[in-house]
Amino acid sequence: MALTPSTMLPLGTPAPEFNLLEPASGRRIALTDFAANPALVVAFICNHCPFVKHLRDALAQFGRDCAARGVAFVAINANDVANYPADSPERMVEEARAAGWTFPYLYDETQAVARAYRAACTPDFFLYGRDRKLAYRGQFDDSRPGNGKPITGADLRSAIEAVLAGKPVAAKQIPSMGCNIKWKPGNEPEYFK
Repeated sequence: MALTPSTMLPLGTPAPEFNLLEPASGRRIALTDFAANPALVVAFICNHCPFVKHLRDALAQFGRDCAARGVAFVAINANDVANYPADSPERMVEEARAAGWTFPYLYDETQAVARAYRAACTPDFFLYGRDRKLAYRGQFDDSRPGNGKPITGADLRSAIEAVLAGKPVAAKQIPSMGCNIKWKPGNEPEYFK
């Protein structure tokens, strides 16, 4: 496991388009499906990463809280499933059900969406306002496996509150940390090398 931080994409960057398969439903879900939502959270996660497992239950509650506020929340798995079969679309369906995730969990088979977002780790969080410009990128909170800190989602939740209130998000944003995205051989983006 390589401990990898977020790339901290520049704030104000427009949300890249996506149109990906949701294995649980067999539907394709696109960025445009969330046009009516006042905010959008895009999270890059996977099934097997201990950092994602650490947040598993908290992500379920976070997804429900987002839905109650009208905030769209979508998770994307971009890992190379040939070398990491625990992250296969079939296992994604099992994981989403077992975890009680009600948000879309999408499969980025080509890894093109992860590259467009400059995602680097799991979990990696991106928050966009109504204009779909990047308002926050970074950690869920400062809890990590084994550090004893409670999982609150404080950093991301605070950013969402600011966006919904039409206020600027705090300038100090701490990178998320987690396992590196498992790039297909030869597909590692330049920003990751």
